[in-house]
Amino acid sequence: MAVIIKPAGINVSGNQFKTVQNALNYNLTPSSKIDKLPWPLPVHRLDNQTSGLLIIAKTKGARIQLGKDFENKTITKHYHALVIGQLLKTGTISAPVDGKKSDSLYTSIRTVKSLKNEWISLIELSPLTGRTHQLRIHCSSIGHPILGDKLYGDEGMILKAKGLFLAAIRLTLNHPISGEPLQFEIPTPYKFIKRLENEERRFNAKI
Repeated sequence: MAVIIKPAGINVSGNQFKTVQNALNYNLTPSSKIDKLPWPLPVHRLDNQTSGLLIIAKTKGARIQLGKDFENKTITKHYHALVIGQLLKTGTISAPVDGKKSDSLYTSIRTVKSLKNEWISLIELSPLTGRTHQLRIHCSSIGHPILGDKLYGDEGMILKAKGLFLAAIRLTLNHPISGEPLQFEIPTPYKFIKRLENEERRFNAKI
């Protein structure tokens, strides 16, 4: 198996030429195991505009076990996002997605004043279920859409050429073959920190 950092703006898979899946053969060393896959395969998805950690299977055994682990919810995913508004320190978001029960946890990390949006908050999100666009829908459902979300946010919250402020920053799982506990983590993307600093600086300059 492998864990890669997916850039924003690229589909994980699909009919396009430019996808993560198509790039894997040129960026990962093939497995030496007898059950190696013809080419490495992502075992879950991230939205086109979402960046961050993505798990890749190199063997049939790993792909099957990782699929079971996702189904049994033994793999945990954590995201950082910039959202509009000021939230309580911690909370649970329970709202159906596509008519199915869905739950997410959030923790507020930092909040700054914003001239345009009053408040901007950096939060950590943990989906307890795995619905399509779950975190984006959940944040929007409580009145705190993710900054740059063209689908579930408002037009006034879209920053030109800045994209969606959502990134998968931590994964906790067991190795699909050895069972060894593993954790992978990357820093909050620089553009998130820079946006907070810019919002705060502009607000303070107007005081």
